[in-house]
Amino acid sequence: MSSILIADHHPITRAGITALLSENKDLEVIGSVTSGHDLFKFLKNKIPDVLVMEIDLPEINGITALRTIKTQFPGTKMLVFTCQPEEMYALSAIKAGASGYLSKTVSTDHLQKAIQQVARGGIYLNKEITEKINSGFSQSNNLISKFKRLSTREAEVLNMLASGKRNKDIADALSINEKTVSTYKTRLLQKLKVDNLADLIHQTRLLQLRTT
Repeated sequence: MSSILIADHHPITRAGITALLSENKDLEVIGSVTSGHDLFKFLKNKIPDVLVMEIDLPEINGITALRTIKTQFPGTKMLVFTCQPEEMYALSAIKAGASGYLSKTVSTDHLQKAIQQVARGGIYLNKEITEKINSGFSQSNNLISKFKRLSTREAEVLNMLASGKRNKDIADALSINEKTVSTYKTRLLQKLKVDNLADLIHQTRLLQLRTT
């Protein structure tokens, strides 16, 4: 039997996953946490086989947390279960150590299947994302093609800029200095072929709208 830890600040989500898995003989929910602080406190005392985690968990940066857990608790497999757009975060999450990425719009059957697959050591992405990873995006899909060329850290900075965070906020969240944030912004302008921050944020939000 695989042990499951749920990390999500929404009570309905935690209760729903627990109820969903209650009759599954292969999976056992051993706990749930609501914040980054509680998550790492739990992991220091008990290591689950699978962590089902909201990437927007309070008190932590989701991608950074995935990297930390991958390093400090390598025996735990991670499935991101979130309302955040897949195109904006899925590839970054997988690069950071997650074994799967799932939208909260999926059916309960899909969620249970994903948890089981990750517990067995597999990778779970939905069909659309998998096809895009395997075959690449069409040349006409220029915006997404540009985004694919970003590094994980560049994508993190871009997502934070789009959510309205200031350089200082980004620097604090990623444990880098503000000058480094400015350097990333310059790279993003060049890679996404835009002239200013407003256009950069506009393109990012267009991408988010297309994937919801």
